[in-house]
Amino acid sequence: MSLRPFDALAAPGVIERTTDFREAERFIRLYHAEHPSAGGLSARLRDVARGVARSGTYTHTYEELEFGARVAWRNSTRCIGRLYWRSLRVRDRRHVDTAEGVALECVAHLREATGDGKIRPTVTVLPPDTPARRGPRVVNDQLIRYAGYRTREGVVGDPRNVALTDSAKALGWQGGRGRFDVLPLIIRPGMGDTLLCNLPGDAVLEVPLVHPEYPWFADLGLRWHAVPAISDMCLEIGGICYPCAPFNGWYMGTEIGARNLADADRYDQLHIVAEHLGLDTSTERTLWRDHALVELNVAVLHSFERAGVTMTDHHTEARRFLTHLSREEKAGRVCPADWSWIVPPLSGSATPVFHRYYDTRVLTPAFVHHR
Repeated sequence: MSLRPFDALAAPGVIERTTDFREAERFIRLYHAEHPSAGGLSARLRDVARGVARSGTYTHTYEELEFGARVAWRNSTRCIGRLYWRSLRVRDRRHVDTAEGVALECVAHLREATGDGKIRPTVTVLPPDTPARRGPRVVNDQLIRYAGYRTREGVVGDPRNVALTDSAKALGWQGGRGRFDVLPLIIRPGMGDTLLCNLPGDAVLEVPLVHPEYPWFADLGLRWHAVPAISDMCLEIGGICYPCAPFNGWYMGTEIGARNLADADRYDQLHIVAEHLGLDTSTERTLWRDHALVELNVAVLHSFERAGVTMTDHHTEARRFLTHLSREEKAGRVCPADWSWIVPPLSGSATPVFHRYYDTRVLTPAFVHHR
C-alpha cells in the first residue's frame, strides 16, 4: 500500500450539527427493548441527555454500536441479503482519526472481509461527525472500483468511474490503460490533507471469468473483484452520523452479470457475448439479449464457485429474503423494502419476491447517503 498526501481536496474541520436527543432516545429505547438484560434504561437516557447538553453529542457503547450497525443492515431497503444481519462483524475503529490510519483500516477491512474467498459481512466504523470536528470520509463509493479512462474511441474500463478516475489522476495517480485497473482510495480526514491510497494486491481478490461450456469466454478477459464494500454512505445511529463506515456482504451473481458487465453504460458486454454465441442480433424478437445475459450470468456464478469465492444466485437469495421477511413479521417488526431493488434484474417474475408489495417506510438506524 502506498500513501500520498494532497491538499487539493482538503475538507473543512468543523460542522454545526448537534445530535437530536429525540433520535438518540428512540435508538436507546430500541436497543434496550431488544436487549432486556442491558441494564437500566433510565440511567442510560440520563447519561445521553447530559452528553448532548454538554457537548452537543454523546458516545455509543460498543454494544450499542454493534447493535446499531446490524439494525442498519436489517433496515436496508435495497438489500435482498438481510437474512444474516445478526452475523455482521463490527470493527470499532472510532479512535482512528488520521488519514493514514483510515487508509490502513480500509485495507485491513478488505483483507479480513475477503477471508481467502469465504466472504464475511463486515463493517468498519470510524470516528463520527461531531459539533467540534468532522469525521473522515472515503470519496470512492466502493473500496474497490475499476478505473474508467476517457479516450477518443470512448471509455476504456468502467464508465461509471470516469469522474472518480479523473479525481485520482488530478491528485497524482498515474493509472494505466487497462479495463480493470483498481483505483486508489481518496480519503478526506476530519482535519488535514486529502490522502491518496493505492490498494495492495493482496487486499483485492479478483476472479477471472470463464464459462463451463464455452472455452472462448475466457478470451474475453473479463474479471471482477470478490468484495462489494460500500464506502461513501453515512451510518446513522441514534442521531449520530458515522460518515466513514465501509461495509460489505457478498455478491449476488446478477449484480455483476446482469448489471456491472451487461449494462450499456457500464461494460456493455451483451453484443460481444451474443456474437460469440452466433446469435441473430438483427432484431430484438430473437431475444438475443436475454440469451446472452443468461450465459454471462452462468459464467459469473461458475467462475466464483470454481475460485471458492462466496456468491449467491438470485433464485436462492429471493427465497432467503422471504424467510427473513417472515422472521421479522413474527418478531413484530416492520421489514421495509424497495421493490425495484429487491426484485433481481434477471428473471424477476420467476422469483417469489416479484409477486408481492413491500413496506417502503424509512427506518433508523440506517446507511444513508450524505446530506
